[in-house]
Amino acid sequence: MAPRKSKGDGEEKAKPLTQTSTRVTRSMDRQTRSATKPDGAKAAGSITKQVKLASPKRKKPATETGRGAKKAKKDEEKEEEAAEVEDPTKPKIVIEHCKQCNAFKTRAIQVKEGLEGAVPGVTVTLNPEKPRRGCFEIREEGGQTFISLLAMKRPFAPMKALDMEEVIEDIIKKIK
Repeated sequence: MAPRKSKGDGEEKAKPLTQTSTRVTRSMDRQTRSATKPDGAKAAGSITKQVKLASPKRKKPATETGRGAKKAKKDEEKEEEAAEVEDPTKPKIVIEHCKQCNAFKTRAIQVKEGLEGAVPGVTVTLNPEKPRRGCFEIREEGGQTFISLLAMKRPFAPMKALDMEEVIEDIIKKIK
């Protein structure tokens, strides 16, 4: 707060107020008290509380933490791709489904499980590339398209109207 202006000829000059903050002195006291205590000493009358410390965690090997797992997954994918290239007679189905809603995912998984269970040796992949928005498409890799529902908007009525059992049966007939 600024000092008041003096009235008159200026002989009465306002003296600046000096106050000591109680916060500063208290915090200094705390520092002084804590500085004088030995490390293990406790204040008189304080209640001690036992705390059970967690046991130190063991370090996991690189394969468990994911560093080596990523490399192992890449190696497995390369082996699978090599196996796929070797056998061109097996049908390869691609299911592209939008990630906007779980309704797409549940139907895609249902089709995948139905095809893998009914047709031996079929390879079904879900979203090998980034999927299009509002898309549900089932196609043969590099060939025939079984179902193509594109640019659907909520509530995804065309997809929800499908009977997935019939769709699976139709695809199985076309594959065989």
